[in-house]
Amino acid sequence: MTHDGLDAELVEAAQAGSSVAFGRLVDRHQRAVRAFLRRACVNPDEADDLAQEAFITAWARIGRYRGEASVRSWLCGIAWRKCATRTRSVARGMRRDAVFLELEDLQRGGDPDAAARISLERALADLPMEQRAVVGLCLAQDFSHSEAAEVLGLPLGTVKSHVARGRARLAAALGGDDVDC
Repeated sequence: MTHDGLDAELVEAAQAGSSVAFGRLVDRHQRAVRAFLRRACVNPDEADDLAQEAFITAWARIGRYRGEASVRSWLCGIAWRKCATRTRSVARGMRRDAVFLELEDLQRGGDPDAAARISLERALADLPMEQRAVVGLCLAQDFSHSEAAEVLGLPLGTVKSHVARGRARLAAALGGDDVDC
């Protein structure tokens, strides 16, 4: 059975009221959703909370899922809307507090790998919200441009531009020619 075939069976069972089937869907896709949100939202603790909210919303809306997108894309789309709503409601400076606290910890004797991670987190935090989300999906999680456009509700050309600009801005911020997220 293909991945999509199993997802289709689980969705059908969840739509019939099976919380066990929905739990299996969550198990299959939570890693991708959480990883996306960690990149899109900057604060890993916030990302986990938003992922939980996204799955609760998905359970409430499972009856509306029609299979036009993959389950992974559908869940990431819900997660993106949660992230965008939260981000708009929080002041820009407050979102970055966690990164600056990590920098202070690093200055007190953190390891070199932490320095690279923090540099990447700072560079991601400086990207505009939509650009950060596109970079998180396309560069870090291997979503196609079309999948990212579907998840984020953006035109395909906008996604392609965000990938190119995001990659260039990250490379410049990290002092390199190219970036692997």
